[in-house]
Amino acid sequence: MASGRSIRFKIATLLVVPLVSLVALWGYAASTTTGAALNLLKVDTFWTGVINQADDLVDELQLERLASAERLDGVTNAPAALARQRSQTDKARKRLIDAVESDDTQAALTHDMKIQLAGVFAQVDRLGEIRRGVDDGVLTPTRLVGDYAAISDSVYRLYGTIALSTDVELYRQANGVIAGEQAQEILHREHTLIVAAGATLDAADRDLLARLDGNRVLLFDKARTDLDGELRASFDRLAGSPGYISLMGSIAAFNSASPPALDTWRRQAEPVLKTFNAGTGEAGDLLLSRMKPAGFSILLSAGIAGVIGLIAVGFSIVVSVRVGQVITKELARLRGTAIELAEVRLPRVVARLRRGERVDVPREAPPIVIGPNATSEVRDLATAFDTVQSTAVEAAIEQARLREGVSEALRNLARRSQSLLQRQLKLLDHMQSHAEDPEALENLFKLDHLTTRMRRHAEGLVLLSGGVAGRRWRGTIPIEDVLSGAAGQVEDYTRIRVYPMPECGVSGSCVADLMHLFAELMENATSFSSPGNEVSVRGEPVGRGYVVEIEDRGLGMLDKDREAINARLASPPEFDPSLTERLGFAVVGLLAARHGIAVTLKPSPYGGTTAVVLVPTALLEQLPLPVELPELVHLPTAAIEREASGGLPRRTRTTTKRDTEPAALTAAPATGQDLPRRVRQVNLPPKLKEPAPPPAEERSPEEARALLSSLQSGWQRGRQDSEQEGGSER
Repeated sequence: MASGRSIRFKIATLLVVPLVSLVALWGYAASTTTGAALNLLKVDTFWTGVINQADDLVDELQLERLASAERLDGVTNAPAALARQRSQTDKARKRLIDAVESDDTQAALTHDMKIQLAGVFAQVDRLGEIRRGVDDGVLTPTRLVGDYAAISDSVYRLYGTIALSTDVELYRQANGVIAGEQAQEILHREHTLIVAAGATLDAADRDLLARLDGNRVLLFDKARTDLDGELRASFDRLAGSPGYISLMGSIAAFNSASPPALDTWRRQAEPVLKTFNAGTGEAGDLLLSRMKPAGFSILLSAGIAGVIGLIAVGFSIVVSVRVGQVITKELARLRGTAIELAEVRLPRVVARLRRGERVDVPREAPPIVIGPNATSEVRDLATAFDTVQSTAVEAAIEQARLREGVSEALRNLARRSQSLLQRQLKLLDHMQSHAEDPEALENLFKLDHLTTRMRRHAEGLVLLSGGVAGRRWRGTIPIEDVLSGAAGQVEDYTRIRVYPMPECGVSGSCVADLMHLFAELMENATSFSSPGNEVSVRGEPVGRGYVVEIEDRGLGMLDKDREAINARLASPPEFDPSLTERLGFAVVGLLAARHGIAVTLKPSPYGGTTAVVLVPTALLEQLPLPVELPELVHLPTAAIEREASGGLPRRTRTTTKRDTEPAALTAAPATGQDLPRRVRQVNLPPKLKEPAPPPAEERSPEEARALLSSLQSGWQRGRQDSEQEGGSER
């Protein structure tokens, strides 16, 4: 049976199969018993329509056979007597055929009976051939007896099929009567053999006589053994009669040297045969008188047994259905409670625990009510399930507490790291303002950029542990500045190119999260692309907001990996601290879900990956009118766009990162307060560069100090302007 079937189906099957078997057995027993009883009630039809007519045919055949034997013996009046007897035999055959073909008899006959009747008629049809042999004088006594015996033997086989239709006891009595009739028939065959041989038997005749006499003795003894006292009485009288005893001695004498004369044999045999025939008829009539009452008795017993069996079957069905319904309801109640726990209670408890609510275990996991009369095993199962559901709810509570504790610990560590990094950035500011050595100042700038990246990672840990970013901006910030600030937080920022884009502002409340989201995507783009390729950042307004595309030219991603990440970004699952791979996408998904931002990865035409970020209209704001301000110097992104002080640089014109690389800043000469200028082809591969101009004269220490002082002054002025627009908040 399939394991996916319901409990109700399996219990019903468990109950129905025995019940169906019981009903089948009851039906079989009732039909068998009733069939036997009905067969007994049909015996009168069998007896009248078949047995009586067949007995008459056998009697007429015995007389015809004897008359044929007398003709073979040369008796004077034998031809006339034989002709009369043949006429009587034909009439008996016609009566048998008419009786068998009647509708009542045909309705009462079984298939086996019809087969045996066909065999009887086939043997009767051989009478013409046998008679011609008698008339032509070609039949020997042995053959004469054998040919007529084939017809009578087929009749007795038919009697056997009728006897099989009765019950055991009547079957035994019927077989006894049939055995008696066969013994009488064999005695008549012996008489015919002796008459046909004229009492002068040759070796073949004596051999046949010996075999016939042996069969007769066996069948006569069987008849007396099977029949009860009443049916056996006629056979017992015959066996003890002087004529029968004398006849048995004469039969034995025919196998010796001094057989009796034919006349003596006739005087002995004819009275015994007449008595024998009367005895078999008497036994048959007594048997028929017993069969009808026996049929009614069996039918009555079968009816009573059938009714009682039907009542028992009905009671069994009612009890089985009732028990099955009780067990099914109890198990269904357990099943419903289990489903409710798995699909309603535990998810509700987990959701409440995530919201920080307190959970009452007894209320959330009440005991299962089965009832006082429930099955003991089901009651034990319910008790065990109560323990299981209480343990499950308590485990969910403990797991939530543990998860909250871990998140709180991570947030505390991240906050401490943020505080230390903030102090480190202030210290770097101080060191940069007092540094005079160009090499030391360059290292301080690199350390400043590294610290800014460390602060972003600490902020990502705060976000993953359920916190919010500590930095806030006031007012409206241009989205291009947000992207530039995000690029400044990436290690390989020199490869990121923010292309000019239409003006658009974002709310200061979401600047920190947007900058972090873009920084994670840019970091991923630089990490999985060749160091010699740029990461392109473009943006434009669309109907539903503002789209930013971050495109790399790396090896790309497998389709299944990209689909999995897109699904994770569309509906980010709860962060699992055990999953340490692709934490950047976890942060991106969390920030995108927080602000309703759609992030999708798609293949890039250059073979890499393009991250498409749709910033919704709700986060966009109109930029204020531009204010004329002095043009800012172009500084390294790590210095001018660092958010440690909480501000972004004021935009004066569109710049690219490649214009602010440290190598480009130190390549051009400067004097006094002159700002650095970019040197052409400084970032091109060696093979693409034009012939380099003659090297410039080496700067003196005073010139280098003046250059760095100019850079520092411009950087401080830019920070002061940005601090007037926004600041850091905890």
